[in-house]
Amino acid sequence: MKYVKLGNTGLDVSQVCLGCMGFGRAENWVHNSWGLDETASRPIIQKALELGINFFDTANVYAFGNSEEILGRALKECANRDEVVIATKVWGQMHPGPNGKGLSRKAILSEMDKSLKRLQTDYVDLYIIHRWDYTTPIEETMEVLHDLVRAGKTRYIGASSMYAWQFQKANTVAQQQGWTRFVSMQNHLNLLYREDEREMIPYCQSEQIALTPYSPLAAGRLTRDTTATTERSEKDSIAKTKYDATAEADRVIIDRVASLAEKRGVARVEIALGWLFQRQPVTIPIIGATKFSHLEDALRALAIELSAKETAFLEEPYIPHKIVGHQ
Repeated sequence: MKYVKLGNTGLDVSQVCLGCMGFGRAENWVHNSWGLDETASRPIIQKALELGINFFDTANVYAFGNSEEILGRALKECANRDEVVIATKVWGQMHPGPNGKGLSRKAILSEMDKSLKRLQTDYVDLYIIHRWDYTTPIEETMEVLHDLVRAGKTRYIGASSMYAWQFQKANTVAQQQGWTRFVSMQNHLNLLYREDEREMIPYCQSEQIALTPYSPLAAGRLTRDTTATTERSEKDSIAKTKYDATAEADRVIIDRVASLAEKRGVARVEIALGWLFQRQPVTIPIIGATKFSHLEDALRALAIELSAKETAFLEEPYIPHKIVGHQ
């Protein structure tokens, strides 16, 4: 396993991050009805640790906290807390009624304490705002995040899908006030969706902000024939909103991944992730593994080196896509 610094910080993280959205079950949680229960999740987490993965990403809203509970129990029993890096997120709807979601001071302070309890830890290493909150002044959000860092409840802060102007505004507000700035951006990036190459990625590169992209395999679409189906492909309503509208245009790219993988004698996942590992300033793609093979394939992809010609072959068919993932 290779370890790299998380952006412009001294934090060492494995070059593969285990995404935990696929762990946990909860009534009315529609985003991962295909997810694993604790019995099935635990071996995946243990396997990740055995392979040298020390970076784990979850969120309060994943299975309404059950993902955090599963991860917390597993890491407490199987890992040295000082060696693992835990990231969780805040923003999503956690209970009905007023203050049940968002990035207000009240919501963030409440949700942080609940996440720490579920994760069975005194602190998280990276606390991420899951989306932009249009109903709360960004000054309020950035100040309370800074307070959490000062209180020792998180070591660093990050953000997820939003527009580049929003991300830049948040960091500018923090810099002006002497507050903690974001060190990472968890954005949507893969061979089928590259819209952040226009503004977000150049901004992150100029500021040495780590990119930890989610959905690096387009919810599995880059790893199989377009006619193949899985339980997730049939049930994942969120992935359908991201990729179904451009399925015909994306088919050309998927076929090229398959063609190059066959030519090189490797799995398609190795080509798709190999492309992502070479994108600067990508630091760590988040792999939503639900099988041992998902982790093992990701590690093999670290050794893939694509030539300029191969990279161009994969990228050439891309057409502009409608922005998805932002709020």
